[in-house]
Amino acid sequence: MDEYSRDDILRIAESENVRYVRLQFTDILGTIKNVEIPTTQLGKALDGEMMFDGSSIEGFVRVEESDMYLKPDFNTWRIFPWSDDNAKSARLICDVYDIDGQPFEGDPRSNLKKVIQEMEDMGYTSFNLGPEPEFFLFKLDSEGNPTTEMNDEGGYFDLAPIDTSEDCRQEIARTLEEIGFEVEMSHHEAGPSQHEISFKYADAVTACDNIQTFKLVAKTIARKHHMHATFMPKPLYGIAGNGMHFNVSLFKQSTNVFFDDSDEFGLSADMRHFMAGILDHARGFTAVCNPLVNSYKRLQSGFEAPKYIAWSGRNRTPLLRIPSARGPATRAEVRSLDPSANPYLATAAVLKAGLDGIRQELDLDTPVNQNIYKMSQKEREIENVEDLPTTLYTALKALKEDEVIQDALGEHIYKQFHKNKLVEWNAYSSQISQWEIDEYLKNY
Repeated sequence: MDEYSRDDILRIAESENVRYVRLQFTDILGTIKNVEIPTTQLGKALDGEMMFDGSSIEGFVRVEESDMYLKPDFNTWRIFPWSDDNAKSARLICDVYDIDGQPFEGDPRSNLKKVIQEMEDMGYTSFNLGPEPEFFLFKLDSEGNPTTEMNDEGGYFDLAPIDTSEDCRQEIARTLEEIGFEVEMSHHEAGPSQHEISFKYADAVTACDNIQTFKLVAKTIARKHHMHATFMPKPLYGIAGNGMHFNVSLFKQSTNVFFDDSDEFGLSADMRHFMAGILDHARGFTAVCNPLVNSYKRLQSGFEAPKYIAWSGRNRTPLLRIPSARGPATRAEVRSLDPSANPYLATAAVLKAGLDGIRQELDLDTPVNQNIYKMSQKEREIENVEDLPTTLYTALKALKEDEVIQDALGEHIYKQFHKNKLVEWNAYSSQISQWEIDEYLKNY
């Protein structure tokens, strides 16, 4: 990761003719927000003196306590490659502080840092995250509005001329590289018009910053190609949904504490406890990692979307998979997440769950190596395989019963998140769908 000082940023802004800077942050629902300033105000911003109205942001504060400060992370300084050479735009990702100069408890990025501090207090130095967000590229209509009309009929690893979205995907990857990403792979995914661009893992906060930046880049470049990039979990019936697998590993200095070459699976006691913690709290963190009503349309049998709480090696049907790489690359792949999740909150929840497993020295059940989708309910009960919540409502109930995951979010975020999502569920459940009209109108 590039490192910048205050003077570096001011010098680069002047030499590169940067005229505007976006001070970015993320709200509780995972939406990127920003305050755009001219570079005449950049020095003030770098000193953490830029204020904004927090009462206008979903889940932040009430109007009578609205003044908040944006304090930029200098190392997130990037110039947008698509901006005008005569008046370039740049960005800085910020933490949100309250009027007393303390990190705001409702800021997802600052909240993640609190859980990381807890990890460090336990003797670990880094939690590495390699995300795999998937997305669809759909056509825009004549007025520039998104549709669900597919842009190609490609499938897994297809290429042009079948993959007619290839040029757009390549430009997204090139743009990511221009702003410092190490892109590892770019390919067509299983569904038509579905894609994945994998980039190198990073420490937890940087990885979450990268997810948010990736989404912004994908949507910006897609629009240049008269397409819309959507990270909606399940936009089309009968076609694979968008997942966002989390590849996670825990380090002490340069040592991956998940690896133990004396173990039959190459997994350390710490990793086994960490995995057991994830499985133990999986129902509790599902609302955070799958936060939309639509998320649960993806978590159905088929299309390799996990709906069962178990672990395995090569088997891709459980929630937790252990890729075959060992040594420094030993990691756990949490497969249930989708890219609508707020990455800072999802990472805090997964990390907190794993740390709780280590604290309690939870035992890890034996792996389930058969296709869980084909197992009967009785067979799953014998293997102690539980189901994930099947709706946002049941996921919120599970979150309400899990104090560890609530603590991962902090009191402010938990209350605001739960309140907002309950409103979303109630709004959805009161709607009358076309399926209901087709199924019931004539018969009842």
